[in-house]
Amino acid sequence: MTRITAAVCATHGAPLQIEQLDLRAPLAGEIEVTLEAVAICHSDIHYADGAWGGDLPAVYGHEAAGRVSALGDTVTGLAVGDRVVVTLIRSCGTCPNCSGGKPTLCDTPRANASPLSRQDGTSVVQAMNCGAFASHVVVDQSQVVPLPDDIPPEAVALLACGVITGIGAVVNAARLRPGQDVVVIGAGGVGLNAIQGARIAGARRIVAVDVTQEKLDIARDFGATDGVLATGPAPWKAVQQILGRGADAVIVTVGAIPAYNDAPRYLGWGGKVVMVGMPHSGAMAEFEPVVLAYMAQGMVGSKMGDVVIRRDIPWMADLYRQGRLKLDELVSGRWRLDQINDAIADTKAGGAKRNVILF
Repeated sequence: MTRITAAVCATHGAPLQIEQLDLRAPLAGEIEVTLEAVAICHSDIHYADGAWGGDLPAVYGHEAAGRVSALGDTVTGLAVGDRVVVTLIRSCGTCPNCSGGKPTLCDTPRANASPLSRQDGTSVVQAMNCGAFASHVVVDQSQVVPLPDDIPPEAVALLACGVITGIGAVVNAARLRPGQDVVVIGAGGVGLNAIQGARIAGARRIVAVDVTQEKLDIARDFGATDGVLATGPAPWKAVQQILGRGADAVIVTVGAIPAYNDAPRYLGWGGKVVMVGMPHSGAMAEFEPVVLAYMAQGMVGSKMGDVVIRRDIPWMADLYRQGRLKLDELVSGRWRLDQINDAIADTKAGGAKRNVILF
């Protein structure tokens, strides 16, 4: 048993509480990681606010980096001291989805109980398979990928969610081909990575759509060729003027219903909307099926960029080391764990790309 420090959500919508928790030792197939950094994702905020329900008390956080500090039985390919990226993608490797190359859709139920508890024995939910708003985590070995020591922990942490989700949405879900045109709705943390993914994939035009000019300006630094304010009248018409046609792919990276209602309007013949941003549970969007059918368009969800982490994360890390993928530039602020509520408030304010807690 390891005594750890964690930011605990005891009540949805209330500030997180810094507590001392007990973390059990790793079981077979699990590892303990002493964390160096964890980024704050809007998904963590939505869960903490109660947008998607969930049991409490819980520890959120799922975009983390650290070093292996203990190994359970049967763990292979990892050693104590290895620098790893810690993701929420827990896969069995043998179910139909895992076997078919879709580990983000693993449908094998999780067998082990949460490794977290309060000192009085009360179980604490390890949210999103990670519980990484904490000094240490115990996770399944399938959730981590070892990375070189020369990559800073902040950069490693970003590869756990925002980067793979954005790039994967373009490369894996949209299957963008060189020369095609992309619209990215939302130029926040995930949107900027979708823009980077489109640049890396060889898009002809990459149009960022956002409600603020500041974010559109930042988007150009990450590879956007054009920017359109979503607050203008019929922004999809402005995009069509820029492209000379409709887009081949529209990546929706914000969980806003108006963005989903408008997304198909940006598409050209045979285009595809990739749904990444997650609205609150129960929220409904509208579209015209006759238009999608007639124009042979499609809509597809993308969970965590449809990545295979042991294939895709090393590739992205290598791009970073070559200077072709921006990670350092995504970090807006560095905070301590005891400042996490301030970091969350700053993230909610909308100006941050990614705030990172450093241990």
